[in-house]
Amino acid sequence: MNQLSDLLPIRRSATVPEQLTYEQLEVKAVNGFLTPEEKLRGVFLQKLVGKTAIEQALSNTHVELSVDIVAKVVNRGNLGGEAMVMFFNWATKQPTIAEGIDCYHVILKALRRRKFFDHMVGVLHDMKMEGTSPVSDTWEIVMDSYAWARRVSKAIQMFGQLEEFGSKCDTESLNVLLRCLCRRSHVGAANSFLNKIKGKIPFDSITYNVVISGWSKFGRIGEIETSLRAMMEDGFDPDCLTFSYLIEGLGRAGHIDDAVELFDSMKERGCEPDASIYNAMISNFISVGDIDEGIKYYKCMLRNNCEPSMDTYTRPIAACLKARRVADAIEMFDAMLCRGLIPTSGTVTSFIEPLCSYGPPHAALMIYEKARKVGCRVSLTAYKLLLMRLSRFGKCGMLLNAWDEMQKSGYPSDVEVYERT
Repeated sequence: MNQLSDLLPIRRSATVPEQLTYEQLEVKAVNGFLTPEEKLRGVFLQKLVGKTAIEQALSNTHVELSVDIVAKVVNRGNLGGEAMVMFFNWATKQPTIAEGIDCYHVILKALRRRKFFDHMVGVLHDMKMEGTSPVSDTWEIVMDSYAWARRVSKAIQMFGQLEEFGSKCDTESLNVLLRCLCRRSHVGAANSFLNKIKGKIPFDSITYNVVISGWSKFGRIGEIETSLRAMMEDGFDPDCLTFSYLIEGLGRAGHIDDAVELFDSMKERGCEPDASIYNAMISNFISVGDIDEGIKYYKCMLRNNCEPSMDTYTRPIAACLKARRVADAIEMFDAMLCRGLIPTSGTVTSFIEPLCSYGPPHAALMIYEKARKVGCRVSLTAYKLLLMRLSRFGKCGMLLNAWDEMQKSGYPSDVEVYERT
């Protein structure tokens, strides 16, 4: 009898799988429905103690890691700064991740989004230790994060510390700082800093153009003229970009006639208008509600064989939609696509949204179908707007088609979708 009992454990281990607790079975079942990034983020919800335990748990997820999955882990969810950096450091040690500057940009952007500035600086120190040199895009991410958070003095301080991280305080990095400050409407601070360091770092035409562009957004004609004078005294002639900022600034100041006069005199000044200048003129007239005059400049640029840009189309299309000139909007949308200009998902959503606020859904469907045909990814927001509009007008067949296409695009049918339809 004793011999039989001694054999039972051996027989059980050979024929019966390992017994799992109810909690383990529950976790195993849930993991089957989780995305790779959710599994990885879930490790930090387990309240594990110690770096080794966390890294072991991350490895035990058996996720086939990629830079895209790393980005999804750090950009979504609610991880703290320390957890984000710990995960990133673990991920870069995995064989499927090629550590480099692009990978560092992923974590820097994620930390910027959450305003984890101290951790962001820590990553910069890690880059230096690993021998990875920052580039202009790196400093644009960092400096823009401070400018966005209205920590202007910190952005300027970071510029002064570039050499600590293996970079130089030169013209290129100066232009990055000025661009970040002006982009976030801190043009006054940018201009003051420029005057402060004049003579210490050489300027170029880009330096002046960045500051002029900052003043133009506010229509500050006097400051634009001062910067333009300094630019010319420093030996740099205005280029097409300078003129586009001048025209934009005049328009924002309400001096449309002066903008037209400047545009008409450009050829005499030896500057052939390019897309940026035409776009400034188009924008000026649209801003005062004169869509037709803006479209005239669009047609003028076509006659003069000037290639339009994405900005040439987006502003007039949005203006036409707002004015309920749907046929004109769709005509320009077609022209944009014919030139191979593919709008972003957000741009398509901005076109569909007003069309779903008035009239039948046919025009919105036209924009949607044309965008999909050229390979533009339609956003979940746009799908929800379409479903709601189709439901309101009782277009059941079209609604089911859009629903099916939404699911094929990988979007979930959440509660909001069901409520709207």
